[in-house]
Amino acid sequence: MNRKQLTVLSMMIAAYALTTLLTYALFVDQLAATAGIPMPEMGVSDTVLGLANAGIVLVAYGLLGLGGYWLARKLNLPGIYSEDGNWRRWFLIPLLLGLACGLFLLVGDVAFARINGFGRLVHPAFPLSILASIGAGIGEEIMFRGFVFGLWAFLLDRLFQRLFKHAKRRTEAFWVANGIAALAFGAGHLGTVLVLTGASSLSALDPVLIAEVFLLNGVVGLVAGERYMRDGLVAAAGVHFWADIVFHVLWGVL
Repeated sequence: MNRKQLTVLSMMIAAYALTTLLTYALFVDQLAATAGIPMPEMGVSDTVLGLANAGIVLVAYGLLGLGGYWLARKLNLPGIYSEDGNWRRWFLIPLLLGLACGLFLLVGDVAFARINGFGRLVHPAFPLSILASIGAGIGEEIMFRGFVFGLWAFLLDRLFQRLFKHAKRRTEAFWVANGIAALAFGAGHLGTVLVLTGASSLSALDPVLIAEVFLLNGVVGLVAGERYMRDGLVAAAGVHFWADIVFHVLWGVL
């Protein structure tokens, strides 16, 4: 395995663990207020709770990250980052795409608020929103682009090789996997919606709200997945991070 790639992956996971620690140690009240439910009494200090969750992040996302990187190598994908030395591909392009995705989320939020039976989506309070943007940009991309996308791309690539023995279908396998990962990314936000709305089950949610969650998150997931295929996990995390900065931080403050 490439040591430089693994070093960058380790730095990303360490940054995610640090944001987790800071969230629980300094902003646990804001976190509870955002969710609209009181934090259960754990019998330990907020700092200890943060350290415990940071440890979980290091282990769980370390395994997911390594698994995703192994799959990327098997599929000849960039992996953690593109090594061609072109900084625009892992910073500038993700920045521009992320800003565009953030504006898309903003417009979609306003449009759906009139018909989704809930209103505008809830944002973490500032400055917790910045930590949440960093954590989501790293953690969710490791899970959904690195691992979920990678696993489905690997399986579909093998399947398509058997079905189409005389034609290369790796690109098609990648885009189907990207769609699956984007849907999983959208589904991953339904739990938060249940908490925010107080609904006891998905059947209690307005179908328009469910469609909104899948559409808005799915589009961001597809864009991040396209960057992951081209330039690696850092680029995908960049798209996600900047989209959240526009939507959750800037729009949340306004």
